[in-house]
Amino acid sequence: QVHLVESGGGLVQTGGSLRLSCAASGLTFSSYAIDWFRQAPGKEREFVACIIWSGERSDYAASVKGRFPISRDNAKNTVYLQMSSLEPEDTAVYYCAASSNFMSRVPGDMDYWGKGTLVTVSS
Repeated sequence: QVHLVESGGGLVQTGGSLRLSCAASGLTFSSYAIDWFRQAPGKEREFVACIIWSGERSDYAASVKGRFPISRDNAKNTVYLQMSSLEPEDTAVYYCAASSNFMSRVPGDMDYWGKGTLVTVSS
């Protein structure tokens, strides 16, 4: 059974930093691209970042590019999202997802999802 478990969320002040982790089990981790999405209250789930299986390529939403680098450690079956210069608009539940597609921003292309971790940025 596949499990994706997010961790690292919490409460942080504007301008602060957090590192999210996504730990995977039950799948051939190095065969999957991993995405981060987020969903704020009352809003649709939106793409944040993704990284291909090898870690050599990544893609970012314009709103986080330069602030939220994504990385992965295939030896640990873990993907990281290092968030900095956080703003209240970044407040959301953050989800990681695994995709057998090359790189996709589309939630419907994901094969597996985690349950999310809450990030709250106070002003």
